[in-house]
Amino acid sequence: MTASRLALAYTMDLLLGDPEWLPHPVRLFGSLTRAGERCLRPLTRAPKIEIFTGAALTFSVASVGWALARPKNAAWQTLLAWTALATRSLLDEASAVIRAIESNDLDLARQRLARIVGRDTAHLDETEISRAVIETLAESACDGIVAPLFWLAAMGVPGAMSYKAINTLDSMIGHPEPPYRYFGRVAARLDDALNWIPARFTALALVAAARLWRTGRPLGPCVPCRDSSRHILAGASVGTTADAARMSACATSNALQIWRRDGNKHASPNAGQCEAAMAGALGVRLGGAGSYDGCPHHTPLLNAAGRPAAVLDAKAALSLVAIVSALAFGAALLAIAGRRRR
Repeated sequence: MTASRLALAYTMDLLLGDPEWLPHPVRLFGSLTRAGERCLRPLTRAPKIEIFTGAALTFSVASVGWALARPKNAAWQTLLAWTALATRSLLDEASAVIRAIESNDLDLARQRLARIVGRDTAHLDETEISRAVIETLAESACDGIVAPLFWLAAMGVPGAMSYKAINTLDSMIGHPEPPYRYFGRVAARLDDALNWIPARFTALALVAAARLWRTGRPLGPCVPCRDSSRHILAGASVGTTADAARMSACATSNALQIWRRDGNKHASPNAGQCEAAMAGALGVRLGGAGSYDGCPHHTPLLNAAGRPAAVLDAKAALSLVAIVSALAFGAALLAIAGRRRR
């Protein structure tokens, strides 16, 4: 992967997103996963066999991703790199939910939210919708932006395509509940491994983004100081430049402390890193009650002392993720350029 191809792919993603008419590798990986499951699942009778057949499917689909990117044609490599990135589509989908909330159309907000989350959305109120948007922005900042850029820089387009294949497998079969507890175990573990470093880079980038984002509008109350009168919540105006600088530093401190304190509370070794940093930066409480396929589900609270999420916090999360994307892109460019100079 060259710096110029990465720059072009990133620019294409920002300008065009993921057009629905464009054949996308993730759709191919999804089709292969469904076909492989139909063929292999009837063969499984015991946990060890399920693990083995699930592993065979996982490595087969990942190998297709690697082979897909083997041709060295510059246009093909750039096109595939573009499809690996999801900054524009993530921000567009989350923005659509936020616009629906601001228009007081919660039914539309729930429908738009269902496009980007796995939880049940039919009965969510405004606070729960806002929380879901923030959580998916935090987690998808890793899966859709930082991790693909990391693997593009580390292993080129073949590595990024294999990562996208495994990430797709994890979303489809990497569930701890039956019937995928054993069949999807290898996909889930591989996805955890491939996201381990990018998730922590994402959390670190969120800490930096909290410092950089619109210094005149701080993101949340500072953890070390419990005197809330000294701090201004997200969206409030700031009287002086000194106030703005103090609030920006406070948001950075929050993000770092909540990340370090709560990042490992989540069942996922990676999602909790990003969500905890986001919760600290915004000063909101994430996690808690939810429902998946009609079954109640509870995740540990991140920044439990924070305030309930609001639509303004979701809008702030959009800005933070945009900055994270820019930081990750810059880091990937520097990594590629540094490697080529050696």
